Amino acid sequence: MIVKPKHTMYQTTVLDADPDTVWTEVRDVLKLVKILFGDTVGGVEWVEGGSPERVPSRYEFTMLANQGLVQQEVAGRNDVARSLTYRTLAPVLCLYDYVATYRVFPVTNDPGRSFLEYSREFMVTDDAEPGIVEALMTMMDNQISVVRDYFAPPAQ
Repeated sequence: MIVKPKHTMYQTTVLDADPDTVWTEVRDVLKLVKILFGDTVGGVEWVEGGSPERVPSRYEFTMLANQGLVQQEVAGRNDVARSLTYRTLAPVLCLYDYVATYRVFPVTNDPGRSFLEYSREFMVTDDAEPGIVEALMTMMDNQISVVRDYFAPPAQ
């Protein structure tokens, strides 16, 4: 039996918005998908009766560059703790067994700001291109910056 490695990533950032404002935006994972991927994805929608209020709840979107269908599910949500966990339901590209959790915390000495914690675990298929893990981690690292920039005050 061959044991495949599970890759993990843990990221944090401080956001220039209070926790309630941030949670209002990212509580609906479809909004987060749009923040993370922008116009590189299409067809972002709830499926099989899914909705922001239902857990578990399935959703999907298409990666426009290669028409890859991403099928995911909100597996858990805690509104009091401001956390959401989602996972892949089917392999996409070379990624499978992907599970991610993000949490929004207050910055105790600055109530107008939030602390975002984002953890992810995933595996890659046997036929994945060399360097794919590094490429995926670079993409995920860029995504935390995208979220930070999304909540940044407008430039003056």
